[in-house]
Amino acid sequence: MTRFAYFCGHEQFQPEELVRHAVIAEEAGFDMVEVSEHFHPWVDDLGASGFAFATIAAMAQATERVEFVTGVTTPLWRFHPAVVAQAAATLDRLSGGRFNLGVGTGENLNEGPLGFRFPAYAERAARMSEALDIMRRLLDGEKLTYDGDFYVTDRAKLYSPPVHSLPILMAAGGPKSAALAGRKAEGVITSVKDPADTFARVIEPAKAAAAEAGKDAPTVLASRWSIHARDEDEAWSNLGAWRGLRAPGRLEAVDPKDLRERADEMPRSEILGKYSIVAEASDYVDVYAPLITDVHADIVAIQTSSSDQGAIIRMLGSEVLPELRALG
Repeated sequence: MTRFAYFCGHEQFQPEELVRHAVIAEEAGFDMVEVSEHFHPWVDDLGASGFAFATIAAMAQATERVEFVTGVTTPLWRFHPAVVAQAAATLDRLSGGRFNLGVGTGENLNEGPLGFRFPAYAERAARMSEALDIMRRLLDGEKLTYDGDFYVTDRAKLYSPPVHSLPILMAAGGPKSAALAGRKAEGVITSVKDPADTFARVIEPAKAAAAEAGKDAPTVLASRWSIHARDEDEAWSNLGAWRGLRAPGRLEAVDPKDLRERADEMPRSEILGKYSIVAEASDYVDVYAPLITDVHADIVAIQTSSSDQGAIIRMLGSEVLPELRALG
C-alpha cells in the first residue's frame, strides 16, 4: 500500500510555519512529513533557512502519528556523518520511533558559504559511501573505530540510540547514485520529471544493486513539484522561493542572490515549464498518480507551493489522497 508524504520546505517557510503545516498534514491524513535541510535558500528575496533538525524535533512534539524523513541532509561537510547519525537517533527518540534519515550529496549553496570545497561528483559519491557505512554502523549500536579516506572515528558510539531500526534513504537522480543507494542504504529518494525515465534510470538500478548485495529491495520515495495556480502570473507569484531551484548553475552557486538574478533573467515560461501547474484536485491526481502506477513508489511525496498552504494541505487530504490511495 502506497504511503503519502507532505513536503515541508525550509527554503520557503519559516520553521514555526512548517511546524503548523506538519500538524495540518497529520490532521489531513498524510502518513509522513518530508522536511528539507538547507543552510541557504534558493533565492534571497523570499527564502528562509531554518535548522531542520530543530524543526523536526518541534514537529515531533506537536504530532502523534506521522513519520518524518529529511529530504535531504548532507552528511559530508557541514556535518560529520557520525553527528548526523547522532541527530537522527535523537530525533527518533523524541518522535517515539517515527524518524527516517534521508541523505544526499548536496549543493554548494549549503557547503560553500562555510568555506568547504564542493568537489566533483566522483568525490561526493566516495564520501557518501563512507558516510553511509559510518551512519549505519553507529545507528546499529556499534562502537566504531573507522579510518577512511575522508572520515575518521575513534571508538565512537551513540549513547542515546534510536528506538527503532532506523532506515537510511539516499537521494538519487541517475543510475550511479541509485546503485550506491541500493548497495548501502535502505531506500532511495528521487524527484520525478518523466516517470518512465525515473523508473529506468533510478528505480531499476537501485533494485538491481540491492539484489546483487543480497539486500531487500529499497524503499522508494518519489516526489514531484507542483505549483497551485490558475494562470502564469499566479504561478510565478506562488513559485516565489523556488524559482532559483531551476536556474543555471544551481549545484555550484554559493549566494542565493545569484540564483535569483539568473532565474529572473530567464523567460518565466522557461522556469514554469519545469513545474507542474495545478488548479484543481483532479489536476493533483493526474500529476501524482504516475508515481504510483509507473514509478511504483512506496512513498509519494507531494511538493506543492501555493498562496495558502494550510488550505491546500487540507484540500489534498480531503480530495486528493482518497483518489490516490484507491490506485494502490
